[in-house]
Amino acid sequence: MYDLNEYYRGIIDSNLKKHIKSAEEERIYIENSTARYHGNLVYTMYIPKLFTKAAAEYFSEITDTMYGIMVKVIKEYENNAEYRKLFGFDERLEKLILRPDRYDCKLPIARIDIFFNEDDFSFKFCEFNTDGASAMNEDRELNNAVKKTLAFKQFNKRYNTYSFELFDSWVDEFMRIYGTYPKAKENPHIAIVDFMSSASDNEFNVFKEHFEKKGISCEICEITSLGYADGKLLSPTGRQIDAVYRRAVTCDIMKNYDRVQPFINAVKNDDVCLIGDFKTQIVHNKRVFKILHDGMTSAFLTKAEREFVREHIPFTTFLTADNVKKYDVLRTKDSWVIKPEDSYASKGVYAGVEFESESEWIKHVTENIGDGYLLQEYVKPYEALNIDLPHNKDAEYRNYSSITGLFVYGGKFSGIYSRIAKNSIISTQYSEMSLASVVVDEKQ
Repeated sequence: MYDLNEYYRGIIDSNLKKHIKSAEEERIYIENSTARYHGNLVYTMYIPKLFTKAAAEYFSEITDTMYGIMVKVIKEYENNAEYRKLFGFDERLEKLILRPDRYDCKLPIARIDIFFNEDDFSFKFCEFNTDGASAMNEDRELNNAVKKTLAFKQFNKRYNTYSFELFDSWVDEFMRIYGTYPKAKENPHIAIVDFMSSASDNEFNVFKEHFEKKGISCEICEITSLGYADGKLLSPTGRQIDAVYRRAVTCDIMKNYDRVQPFINAVKNDDVCLIGDFKTQIVHNKRVFKILHDGMTSAFLTKAEREFVREHIPFTTFLTADNVKKYDVLRTKDSWVIKPEDSYASKGVYAGVEFESESEWIKHVTENIGDGYLLQEYVKPYEALNIDLPHNKDAEYRNYSSITGLFVYGGKFSGIYSRIAKNSIISTQYSEMSLASVVVDEKQ
């Protein structure tokens, strides 16, 4: 993949003045697009993230294997009371998880984030995002923007390229799953449900449009404003909801449990089809990284799956005083990252390499001991050159750390989401940016 990026840089360097103008046009397109996260414009570079066809095929293999392992973990949780103790879930959540399956897919949607080395295809997993998986619209708009640039047009004279369609493909899979629900209706009303104060509403609107384009009634709903009466889950407009595309993450639902009782009761009484169901929390919770290495998990995995876990799941344990001492965490800061067990968007994540002094690192570690935090081996992200021409005509090439998100719809690899950052933690808290994800193949 280095050769692709080198060729792309050569295109830019051949006529920098024209590419500065093209990058400005790219920026203007993005400023007038729906590429926003929590109301903020998505920041991008001039070079998209380029993947070979071989890399995309490898991503499909990765997701096939990891998805199979995750489904096995979910099933073991459902069937083994001793295994459930490893997760330590709230009793209320456990009861929701243990409700019988109502359709044929344990894990309808996910985005699996990996640290991918573009040189040798080695990788380690970063996190598993389930129902709150987002950024489909960012990738769509960034691909629209990059296709307008002079560099991309010139690159396409030599190579065939494609990006992933992430909206119709999800609507189709959503409806396929819904079709296996025993109470499925011929013409259901769908609700995209979240806490709207923290939602990606631009993205929701695009999903709504794609449902409706296929003749499926759809509404975007604030989860705390739902009603429940006479065996019907009701939207704020009073319409009966037949199926929910859940974007509200489980930790937010449990924090607001009393405020979402109409939603909870409709789910408990099987008066709505919930896609995805609460069992997805089993693999969304970051504690699963520790549990995957546990002997109870190894016992039901195949030899190949156990090797896959050993090679690709970072060492993870609880952030306790004993473990801090055992692994000499305070004096080996560059080897560790600490993170909350149940969070998202990299909230509360601290990597030792980000702190210039040991005292800063010690402060964050000691403050979070015994506070629902995990201790995990630090994985250095792959770095690649890019250039910020859309925002700075005098920009120069520099290295950016990268992380690769793999969308999984119904157990199948369905797309890529690429993020980069100036530093080692790729997070909205720091310098996170997004790139259009493009698959490249030789012209025949």
